[in-house]
Amino acid sequence: MPADRPFPGELKQLNALPKTKKVFPRLGEVPSQVLQQAVKQLHRGWESFQPRGTGFPRFKKYGQFKSLLFPQFKKSPISGNTLLLPKIGDIKINLHRPIPDGFAIKQVRIIKKADIWYASISIQSDVNVPDPMPHGHAIGVDIGLEKFLATSDGVLVKPHKFLRKMQSKLKSLQRRLSRKKKRSKNYEKQRIKVARIHHIIDNTRKDFHFKQAHALCESADMIFMEDLDFRIMAKGMLGKHMLDGGFGQFRSIVKYVCWKLGKFFAEVSSLRTSQECPECGATVKKNLKVRVHHCPECGFTIDRDVASGLVIRNRGIALISTDGWSGKETVCAGDRAGAQKSSQVRKSRQGATRKSKK
Repeated sequence: MPADRPFPGELKQLNALPKTKKVFPRLGEVPSQVLQQAVKQLHRGWESFQPRGTGFPRFKKYGQFKSLLFPQFKKSPISGNTLLLPKIGDIKINLHRPIPDGFAIKQVRIIKKADIWYASISIQSDVNVPDPMPHGHAIGVDIGLEKFLATSDGVLVKPHKFLRKMQSKLKSLQRRLSRKKKRSKNYEKQRIKVARIHHIIDNTRKDFHFKQAHALCESADMIFMEDLDFRIMAKGMLGKHMLDGGFGQFRSIVKYVCWKLGKFFAEVSSLRTSQECPECGATVKKNLKVRVHHCPECGFTIDRDVASGLVIRNRGIALISTDGWSGKETVCAGDRAGAQKSSQVRKSRQGATRKSKK
């Protein structure tokens, strides 16, 4: 296509698919709606690149296009443990849980991770789920590298370091992969072995995140976390450790689990949460080597990360106490940030989240 010719629109390319099938007969083996979704996905990337400047759409070379979307079905494609897909036929699946009554299957996305195929099924129902309202016991959650999380109730969870534990095995497999001839059968076998390790690491990390999120929701009714941009933090000298923790994924999972269980979730400002005293509000400067918070103004002493959790919790209580949340039920015993007398600041639960290590 000449450089001066305008980029073809989405509708024009969709209308050109029937003619393209005659030129490339192999495209006729693919369901029409899957081809249409591929064109729509290309234009979504192109539209994001032009007005938003998110980056030029990356060319999907062989092996990088790992999902297929079937956008609609005339009737339910699931019968027992079988999934019926157009032009593919019946596929036996491991149905994790049955489709609930009153829900209709809207679309199915087939995803390949390593050498394992998954079917992500989207269901829809005319049900209005209200957002959780502020109520009950509140906690602040501080996450970091020294401790995966520390709550305002005094709960500490050590990081599991999923990538670091399997790094030696991964290094050995990647060294063998680098010595194989690309596109050969041995190269493909070795590539799948490396992909399986990454898939295991990803699944283990996500399982840990879900368990910790459920444990947090079981211990409180309102959860507050910092509004940190973990993408910037992952570019520093500790980038590998930040990515290994998966803090952005964990925050998204906590938000989802809170919505599912009817718990209130909010993000608060992360500005100087580790330099502020949760008891009197004074500024106590300390570097990363100092792991204990000691306030010279009021004499309050506590673990540094727990103190940050208390500050986050106090800021969250102040957030829901603003005019925007007036008239909404709040039975939390804590006061606003910097309060001198707060029963929740001085008392801490001596519990631990599920499967946590002190």
